[in-house]
Amino acid sequence: MAQRPSLLQVIKAVAGAMIGVQSERQRQQDFSVNSPIPYIIGGIVFTLFFVLTLLLIVNWVLG
Repeated sequence: MAQRPSLLQVIKAVAGAMIGVQSERQRQQDFSVNSPIPYIIGGIVFTLFFVLTLLLIVNWVLG
């Protein structure tokens, strides 16, 4: 049974997935985890952060 991924592992996996680069070894490690919940939460948080950052940049440029 695989142990829970660390915060750094989740951040690396989510960032790699967002930009589309991930090694086969990293992918295998991500899929060896029993629960996808940390990756789902990390993906949602990263996406919200990305969208909010874009909104702030657009408001700053147009403001």
